[in-house]
Order: sequence, then structure tokens, then C-alpha cells
Amino acid sequence: MPSGDKAQLAIFASGGGSNADKICTYFKSHPYIAVSLILTNRADAGVLQVADRHGIESVYVSKKYWSHPEIILPVLETSGITHIVLAGFLSLIPDWLIHEYSGHIINIHPALLPKYGGKGMYGHHVHEAVKSAGDTVSGITIHEVNEHYDEGRILFQHQVQLNAEDTAEEIARKVLQSEHTWFPVVIENWINGASTLP
Repeated sequence: MPSGDKAQLAIFASGGGSNADKICTYFKSHPYIAVSLILTNRADAGVLQVADRHGIESVYVSKKYWSHPEIILPVLETSGITHIVLAGFLSLIPDWLIHEYSGHIINIHPALLPKYGGKGMYGHHVHEAVKSAGDTVSGITIHEVNEHYDEGRILFQHQVQLNAEDTAEEIARKVLQSEHTWFPVVIENWINGASTLP
């Protein structure tokens, strides 16, 4: 894994990229952290437009190439990537990449893990499950990434209060607002090696 004076972030995303947008804005003029690459596994992902707006290099890698480190690693190495942030990335990270960037990959999940985690639990599926269960709180979990969906060491959680009349869409809106508020701050503290996150 590259090392240098400035941490270089790669954001992996599969969707519209609202979290990526907030992260890019937060670190735009940061003294020691820069977003250097946005990588997606969907050719039509909105996050590619986010990359364009921020003047950040973007790369599309189709699903069939994720088993080939000789294709993806050079892309990361060329940008000097030191840390990887998953912001709505809907594929399991391969073992070889976890090994290469051990302790340097984190993910955000739109629920309070370990509840509502695992394969297939993303986006509206999570919020509909929370609504069906009648939970009075939901929230976000930011965690390290290991070989299993949503099972890495938890770094940070933030609760969001729910009302009985909230729809799944309203739960999603509340949780996304929490993501936008906390994800960039937690990334900064994580890179700093803070023993306690906010």
C-alpha cells in the first residue's frame, strides 16, 4: 500500500453518490487528506457525475474484473491510494483487496449493526425492514471492512429517532441526513488514527 505525507482517498460507490459528494466537498482544501479517485462498478452510476463536478478522476470497473487484482491494483497505485471508503458500494470487496489495504477500508451502513446487515441488506431493503419491525430508532454504522458483509469492527454509530408514522422513505431521508453529517468527520478521525471517534 502506498504511503506519503498526504492521505489519498478512493471512494467506491455504485449509486447516485450523495455521500461521495459530501466527502469530496469536506476534503476539498484539506491540508493532509485528498479524494484522488472515485471508482464504480456501474457504468451508469450517478457518482461519475459527482466526480466530474469535483474534478476527480473516475474509473468504471465491471463486475467480471473484480477477481483480477492485476487490473484494479494498478489503478489504485497510480493514484497513490492509501485509504478506501465504501459509500454505497454494492459488491463484496474481494479478499485480495482487503489483504492489500488491511485496516484501511471502511464502509457506511444505513442501520445500527448488527441488526439489518448482511447480503442483500442495502438501501430501501434496510429501511423497509426497520419499518416492518416497528423500531423506534435507526441510524448509521461506520465499520472496517473484512471478508463478510457488514461484519467488520464497528468504529462509529449514530442513532436517529423514528416516529410510528414514518414511512420507509422518511426513515431513509433521516438516515441519509445522518450519513451526510457524520461520514466525512469520521473518515477524518479514522485517518488521523484517533483512539475515539466522534
